[in-house]
Amino acid sequence: MDVSWIPGDNDLIVTVVAGLVVLGGAAAALIGRTRQAPPRPAPPTSPSAAPEAPAVELEPKDDAGPAVATAESPERVEDRFARLRRRVSSGLGASLLSIFRRGALTQDDWDELEETLLLADVGAAASDALLADLRARLRADPEAEPRELLRAALLDVVDPGLDRTLAFGEPGRGETDAVIVVGVNGVGKTTTVGKLARVLVAEGRTVVLGAADTFRAAAADQLETWGARVGVPVVRAHADGADPASVAFEAADRARDDSVDVLLVDTAGRLQNKQGLMDELGKIVRVVSKVSPPREVLLVLDATTGQNGLTQARVFGQVAPLTGIVLTKLDGTAKGGIVLAVQRELGVPVKFVGLGEGADDLAPFDPHGFVDSLLGD
Repeated sequence: MDVSWIPGDNDLIVTVVAGLVVLGGAAAALIGRTRQAPPRPAPPTSPSAAPEAPAVELEPKDDAGPAVATAESPERVEDRFARLRRRVSSGLGASLLSIFRRGALTQDDWDELEETLLLADVGAAASDALLADLRARLRADPEAEPRELLRAALLDVVDPGLDRTLAFGEPGRGETDAVIVVGVNGVGKTTTVGKLARVLVAEGRTVVLGAADTFRAAAADQLETWGARVGVPVVRAHADGADPASVAFEAADRARDDSVDVLLVDTAGRLQNKQGLMDELGKIVRVVSKVSPPREVLLVLDATTGQNGLTQARVFGQVAPLTGIVLTKLDGTAKGGIVLAVQRELGVPVKFVGLGEGADDLAPFDPHGFVDSLLGD
């Protein structure tokens, strides 16, 4: 570049101009490379890699080892059940009380009572037992308050004396308590497993989740999302269509090797009329028992299915020794009588109730609170 026409110190001007030219060329080259460079590929992930979950926070690393995932604290048990009670809507108690307040009951009144119970999914056997109890109480104390008579009779059916706690040992003792969760499609098993894991972690227990539902592609992904949210590992199949029992065994083996407090195994939604699938469930129970005999086999029932839930319970009970019931979707669309039917006809305690998809929509079943909610207290 000729700068001889510029008056003054030409050497200095030449140096400055030359520097600007060099910088401009470098910038242009950099922009060109940026436009031409292909996007960087994402790092490979293994089939068992858990999806990202913003709800999980990591504690800072310390000298003891890597950062540890921590779960958000669940709502207090008392608050959860109080909220669930407010959302349980049933006209059963109101209907029964309205009949009782008519004074001396005629046969037509007793027939209406029976019809009311049947429509509320109480079931024939439980209805007969409840009506017989009410008749006896009324004869013994004709002047008693109807609400108190009804409350006492309902409590007898629900049976507050049943043990509804989970049969777990003390955390940190180096032994694993296995829990197998069963039920048909659509009742909310996987969600229940995730919510239960959340509660157990909040109690200070270590947990491993086993994704033994290999028939439903989204089940393992859903469980991994819960695992990431709660901060617990998930053992899943390495390929689609893997043997569910092998996944359950691998999960049990890992839980034992890591001295985990609780193993929760999610199973496929097996239809009770599919003998092959029911046999597979029996196999899962057997292989897990080789490592850690199940302390709990929880049957998840949809409260909106009514008497069909009893049929499911009976069939599952033939394959695995049921220790407790989890009643999901116990909200305004469900009829509270199904709780009475389950307790009266199966003899298996309802241990948890839940509704909705919220992380805290699971609470230990409280017989007194449930009866009070039916009666509008």
